[in-house]
Formats: sequence, C-alpha cells, structure tokens
Amino acid sequence: MFMSAALPPLPKPEETVGEPELLQLGPPGDEPCLRADAARNRARLLDAAARLIAEHGVTAVTMEAVAAAANVGKGTVFRRFGDRTGLLNALLDHSERKFQAAFLTGPPPLGPGAPPVERLRAFGIAVLRRSVGELDLQLAAEPGADRRFLVPVRRLHQGHLALLLRQAAPDADGDLLAHTLMGSLNPVLIHHLTRQCGMSLERLEAAWNDLVDRVTRG
Repeated sequence: MFMSAALPPLPKPEETVGEPELLQLGPPGDEPCLRADAARNRARLLDAAARLIAEHGVTAVTMEAVAAAANVGKGTVFRRFGDRTGLLNALLDHSERKFQAAFLTGPPPLGPGAPPVERLRAFGIAVLRRSVGELDLQLAAEPGADRRFLVPVRRLHQGHLALLLRQAAPDADGDLLAHTLMGSLNPVLIHHLTRQCGMSLERLEAAWNDLVDRVTRG
C-alpha cells in the first residue's frame, strides 16, 4: 500500500483498549477537514475512478477519464489529487478506510458481536471480494518483499486475525497462523488463481471457509 505519512507503531491486539481507531493512511487531516461539498465532490471522483478500474482496469484511470466519468472539469481532479499517483493513493486510502470501519466497528459478522470463527470467515470473504473488485489497483500498490510484512495496514489486518484466532483456538499459535491465513489473501496469489488459473470467486470463498474451519477445529 502506498504510504504518504509516517505512522506510529500499532499496538499488539491484546493491548487494544476501548474503541479501535481507523488507521490513517493519507496525510493527517486530509479527509476530515474538508467542507461538506468538497467531501461530496471528492467521494464522487473516487467513485468514478473505482468504476473505471472495475470496468477497464487501472490503466484506464487518467485524470481526464476520471473528470469525464464524474462530469467535472479536468482542473477539479488535478486540484483535488495533484496527479495520477495522488489519485490512486487516495482511492486505496478510501477503500481501506471503509474496510477498516466495517471490520472494526461495523455490524456482525464482519464487525464485533459475532463468534470469532464467524468473524474470521467474514473477514476473508470481504478481503477476497474487495481484492477481486480492485485487483489491478492492489497489484500496483503491492510492496516489495523487504516491506511486505511491515506495512501498517497489513500489520493491522494480521493483528485482527491473530486476535480472533486466539479467541477461536486458544491453544494454537495465533500469531503464526495469522500469517498463514494472510498469505492466502495476498493480491498476487488472488491474481494467479483467478486470472491465470481461472478459479471462480465462489471457489476461493469456499476454500477460505474450509481453511478457517480446519485451523480452528482442534
């Protein structure tokens, strides 16, 4: 994931107290300080960019194409995001914030309130569906091998899985198993399975549920 601001170390899952906070990915204060009309325009531009990616791939996302899809002037897009890289960063941030809100504070089974095994199943299904929907964008943002396991967003996702695994299978090594589960949700693997091997999303979802059940059954 692209990072544009330094982030503090994440607490270990067992150290989390109170309501969890969404991990800020973009520049501090970027989205919350926008006027209501500016926030609506920003969301409309990001939705337009997301539609272009879903329909034509990430290469179709240009400042001009997004402006046309959102029915605004090209200058509006440049003023809001600076350049294409800034737009793609913002699109990833927007998607990640919505996903974090869903699994940290949203309704069950993805959010709090469901048994840990159900939340594990729901988390993987949500990641798979999100990744398939924005696969080109995620692949473009995939960090190198030296950073892959240190990116704060990955650490947050892994910590969440480790916490649920400790609840669902207290005798297991939750931290190590979380790495195993995260590996099966990697965008590079999803690209290989869906586009190069022709596997359906439904098959990947069924395999994820089977993996969760096997890991937590003992």
